[in-house]
Amino acid sequence: MLKQKGFTLIELLVVIAIIGILASIVLVSLGGARTKARDARRQSDIRQIVTAQEMYYGDTEVYYTEAGTELVGPIGAYLSPVPKDPSTAVGYHWFDNTAKNQQFCIYATLEGGKFFAGSNRGTKQLDLAPANLDCW
Repeated sequence: MLKQKGFTLIELLVVIAIIGILASIVLVSLGGARTKARDARRQSDIRQIVTAQEMYYGDTEVYYTEAGTELVGPIGAYLSPVPKDPSTAVGYHWFDNTAKNQQFCIYATLEGGKFFAGSNRGTKQLDLAPANLDCW
């Protein structure tokens, strides 16, 4: 009698089940990495906005002003277009500085529940959202 070579149906099903379990574990573990990547992008965007504001200030001796709660316009020729939040595709939170053009405050809400703010004093991670133009 000849012995047939190959895999049985049970062996194939076991291998497919193992691959499925491993794939689901990998996908779950990537969720944390994606969250960290979005937060890193938010921090980088805020730093870019602060840098553009400082360059604008160097030319005009006032910071770029924007009325409203969302920074929408380009900051002179230094930052166009203004970056948007990676998960919501809306602008970052901005305090209206039209009355005080020697200050600005912009911040992003991080997914870990903290906040990352940028102002004329630099950038900083905060536990609470900034309440006014002073930022922190």
